[in-house]
Amino acid sequence: MKLTVLGATGSIGVSTLDVVARHPDRFEVVALTGHSQVEVLAAQCRQFHPAYAVMGNATDAQRLALLLKESGLRTEVMHGAEALAQVASLAEVDAVMAAIVGAAGLSPTLAAARAGKRVLLANKEALVMAGAVFMAEVRRAGALLLPIDSEHNAVFQSMPHNYAGDMTRGGVRRILLTASGGPFRTTPLDVLSRVTPEQAVAHPNWSMGRKISVDSATMMNKGLEVIEAHWLFNAPADRIEVVIHPQSVIHSLVDYEDGSVLAQLGNPDMRTPIAHALAWPERIDSGVAALDLFAVGRLDFERPDLARFPCIDLAYRALRAEGNAAAVLNAANEVAVAAFLDRRLPFLGIAEIIAATLDAVPQAAVPDLAAVLEADRQGRAAAVAILAHRS
Repeated sequence: MKLTVLGATGSIGVSTLDVVARHPDRFEVVALTGHSQVEVLAAQCRQFHPAYAVMGNATDAQRLALLLKESGLRTEVMHGAEALAQVASLAEVDAVMAAIVGAAGLSPTLAAARAGKRVLLANKEALVMAGAVFMAEVRRAGALLLPIDSEHNAVFQSMPHNYAGDMTRGGVRRILLTASGGPFRTTPLDVLSRVTPEQAVAHPNWSMGRKISVDSATMMNKGLEVIEAHWLFNAPADRIEVVIHPQSVIHSLVDYEDGSVLAQLGNPDMRTPIAHALAWPERIDSGVAALDLFAVGRLDFERPDLARFPCIDLAYRALRAEGNAAAVLNAANEVAVAAFLDRRLPFLGIAEIIAATLDAVPQAAVPDLAAVLEADRQGRAAAVAILAHRS
């Protein structure tokens, strides 16, 4: 199988290449992309010898090209959004790992879907921002969409064989998305206003990038996953439920009409869903240690405290509103999280900025990518204005 890895230098990209390296007889890397980590991408290129490498800008691309030339590699180095879309839709590529974080990953992921690829979806925004547009392209082009988020991959594994998007026909009552609860699950509410970026990115179970780690701390990541599950499994909002499970051993569950509940369990390591999607419908070694249930000892479950995690409610609000609301939600969250990480906004201000942005941007339909991008622009502009006014 020939692969393009979008976002190769991030945590998902690194884990993907770890799995790929274990199976050199099965996988060949055709293209790797990274935003700005030149040295990391250069090292990956030296290991996997891709035909193409893409950086975010021309300056970094020139630096990468020089490093690869010194290493004797013939990798063609490109840069920018058009190059990302190009390597995502190469004729010789079979599968695309879509692991660019944020709205920047939308266009190349959509390009992969339009090209009919096996799309390994780790980029939430493709479905959060543009769910209707993206799923229409998947169906039109006959692309194979396989979720990489551990929760959605677990649901995928627990759904009926050949599930075709009809929960009633499949006998499915509910989708239960598990959440660790992040680093502040038990933090006193009066302490949350003083939370620092360093505390927010210190996730108890998962190793992730800074933005995603903050999303886990606010549980906006779970809200975005509710929207993602809606599109992946054609599930209405009232049939998707969030369950806090601190051990992060059960990655999600499917509740059936006959009383059965099927779950996927495993150690909290993203290489498991990555390996599952790379080899599907087969199973391959991922490098993840076998789950030791005796060491786990117990499995706990809690309802999420919406006073502590208002971002969950905001995501459900956006999902039910339809149209541009989810794109606006996502844009506002990116602006607010960036401000928090830059120490320009307190932790509790993240949800406040998002709520105010949803109120400020008029609802509108999003029939195509242009409308999605306009919703994203409006959401960012409104969030920036609200943030400035707050200051």
